[in-house]
Amino acid sequence: MSLILKPVERYRESFSFANSPEAIRRFPFPFPEDQYQYSVNIEPATSRDPGSVFEHLFDIDEHYRSETAERALVLESAPSRYLVMPHMQPAAWDALALLMENLARDYPRHFQLRREGKRWHWHNLALGIQQPFTFGDVDTLPCEPLEYITRQAQGDFVLLDQREGDLFMDAGMVTGPADWSLAFDAGMSFKQWHSPVPLAHQMGVFDRALKYLLNIQVGQPVRRLNWTMTINPRLDTSPETYHEWGADRGKVTDQNAGELVYLRVELQVMARLPRSHALMFSIRTYLISMAELATQPHWAQRLYRVLRDLPDPIADYKGLTRYRGALLNWLQPFDPHA
Repeated sequence: MSLILKPVERYRESFSFANSPEAIRRFPFPFPEDQYQYSVNIEPATSRDPGSVFEHLFDIDEHYRSETAERALVLESAPSRYLVMPHMQPAAWDALALLMENLARDYPRHFQLRREGKRWHWHNLALGIQQPFTFGDVDTLPCEPLEYITRQAQGDFVLLDQREGDLFMDAGMVTGPADWSLAFDAGMSFKQWHSPVPLAHQMGVFDRALKYLLNIQVGQPVRRLNWTMTINPRLDTSPETYHEWGADRGKVTDQNAGELVYLRVELQVMARLPRSHALMFSIRTYLISMAELATQPHWAQRLYRVLRDLPDPIADYKGLTRYRGALLNWLQPFDPHA
């Protein structure tokens, strides 16, 4: 697949985000069955399905310029979306190296990296950036290493410090979260930041997930899909901006659900960083409107069945309750057995 980067689109106010037919075809539809159930659903992050979101460790797609522009807008008004605790500086350099190495190898038309010992030269052709720097010397970069590289990557990134048999959210760049906040969760343990999730704790899902994550080895990253829904193609649905998007949930009707409601899928990758032994948690978000999704009728049919049977506590947690009825009415014609 030849990666063609679109001009900058908007994820706010006068929304202009849209998926091309190719982006729709490669969308990571997250439901393997007609009924949703909590599971660890973690698999090795090995390359598969050329052209898909699973081909490379870090997926770059047609919305690259749009997402990096959106990140800059968020940081301009809310610099607290970036955080690195002092003890996480080695992990920040680790993250920079992992991202640069993978992007340069997997997308050589858009990213290039030259290294001579600690002297590195980074060339981002997509954004017109060139930067010679000394690896490990923050004074040779225009900003801190994690901020520098994540301003040039799609998705959010959290660095987890592993200690005391647990994982702690001690660094990150989070400008497009699905109703959570890095500033609030910073320093929390794995179970603490997952505490709002209903039902899963009783089922022991997070006990199993934590045990698995603690044992991830260098060079053996894993991934999973997560999902929710949002109104309008808005990436930044953080608690800090709730006043900008919360009321949108009341605007959905049987008639406009196809245009207003978006399925929001996160491709989450967990990778052990080799120098610091921290765990990188990347959250790559994909958005698709119901109208776009319905161009694949089997997806619309399955989504109807999933949402119809979704337990109320999960629907509440995902913020769907207010408009689930209208959305189901819009989707129902796609299920011949409804």
